[in-house]
Amino acid sequence: MQIQEIKAIAEAKQKAANHVLETSGIRDVWQQAGCRVNIVGSLRMNLLVTHNDIDLHVYSKGITEESTFAIAAKMSAISGVVDITSINGLHTDEHCMAWHVHYKATDGTIWKFDIIHIEEGTEYDGFFERMADRITEVATPEQKETIMRLKFETPENEVIHGVEYYEAVIADGITNLDQLRRWISNHRAAAPYYWIP
Repeated sequence: MQIQEIKAIAEAKQKAANHVLETSGIRDVWQQAGCRVNIVGSLRMNLLVTHNDIDLHVYSKGITEESTFAIAAKMSAISGVVDITSINGLHTDEHCMAWHVHYKATDGTIWKFDIIHIEEGTEYDGFFERMADRITEVATPEQKETIMRLKFETPENEVIHGVEYYEAVIADGITNLDQLRRWISNHRAAAPYYWIP
């Protein structure tokens, strides 16, 4: 498929994601609870291509299990929310609760919201927003096209993390899927770290 066709698919996906974000009410629940809500990930960078994923980082002070579960309970009452799961990282260096929400849009499409509720003022407050903005700033138009093409070419059942595409293409000049798979194999064998260009 030609890159212009892939870019058109990506544009349509991003438009659909923004519509779901505006109409689902999920973001509103967090804002009404007094949280600061930021879009992160591929939607923030206009690099959402094939997956129905919306990534949000939400921030507040004094998060407890009780307070974040109370907000999640309000999410569960939204028409269209199919299921909600969580991972408790409040007692780790990340000071967060991760919420994963499947939402059925009015057209029947299933979207996944990854919502990370982060303690305001801790190490990762704003970190992934800065990462996304930096990637947007430094990536050339050609690199963005390569990232979109690689995302489009990745089989649906193959798990490649967004940041792996970005680092491989921007930092190491990866241009095709075979190169990317070899890069990932080596990358995942090393100690984990968060990359910002």
